[in-house]
Amino acid sequence: MVGVVELDEAKRRAYDAGLDLVEISPEARPPVCKIMDFGKFKYEQSKKEKANKAKSKASEMKEVRLGRSMKIDPHDVDIRVAQARRFLIEGHRVQIIQNFRGREMAFRSRGDDRMEDIIQRLADLAKVEVPPRLNGRRMGMILVPEKQKVEVYKRKMIAEGKPVLPTIPEQLEEFHDHDDDDDDDLETDLGGETETPRS
Repeated sequence: MVGVVELDEAKRRAYDAGLDLVEISPEARPPVCKIMDFGKFKYEQSKKEKANKAKSKASEMKEVRLGRSMKIDPHDVDIRVAQARRFLIEGHRVQIIQNFRGREMAFRSRGDDRMEDIIQRLADLAKVEVPPRLNGRRMGMILVPEKQKVEVYKRKMIAEGKPVLPTIPEQLEEFHDHDDDDDDDLETDLGGETETPRS
């Protein structure tokens, strides 16, 4: 800290040092100035702003809607789960919304079952922050990524030579592979025989 210096003297000192004279607090009397590399200062400021934006984006809430009603195809539910999975891997909180229309309100338990199924399918990445709640004709819940689980998942994907952030079609393919494995297990449980429906 130099103290109070005449403007011309401050400019001369900045010029001699090959730097800029930058006004820091113009409202102060006398104004506060600093001798610095202004280009470097602006660059550092933009880096800080970008880092702050990245931090705020990381904690963004993403909404995934399960259609306009309970009448949503299982394949479409798979797509929504895949979207939620991507958001969780990226570090976002996810709000899952299920809408009810007309007489569907009488079958609220189906909404509970669907939400529970989604919780189980995303349990390898997330935990429930807000459990499923009905608010009017909308049922919603909030899932948050668990850092340790996400890191374990990422390491596993890297070890298997798979992308850390798989596309939705890649995830759907994996979902269907698991379904096929479950069908094989069922056949094994039945002794390799499957029941044929009677005509």
